[in-house]
Amino acid sequence: MSKSPKAHVEDWQIVYRTIGLLSAQTVQGRLQTAGIPSVLDYDGTSTVLGIPTFGGAGEVRILVPLERLAEARALLGPE
Repeated sequence: MSKSPKAHVEDWQIVYRTIGLLSAQTVQGRLQTAGIPSVLDYDGTSTVLGIPTFGGAGEVRILVPLERLAEARALLGPE
């Protein structure tokens, strides 16, 4: 999954934060390989061609369903 509306936002939790889409997509791929659904949450104006812009923009948050949060954290380890 990529950036998309979440039907029940409260059911999804941030498992990882990173800078730039490429890094986030790499993390998302690891989750998908393990069968864990995920969503990327970011401000579309904060990146240009996947390169973070200045001023702290460019953060991408990777969210997973609440019931898979512990499993995702164990897979990814510390940020």
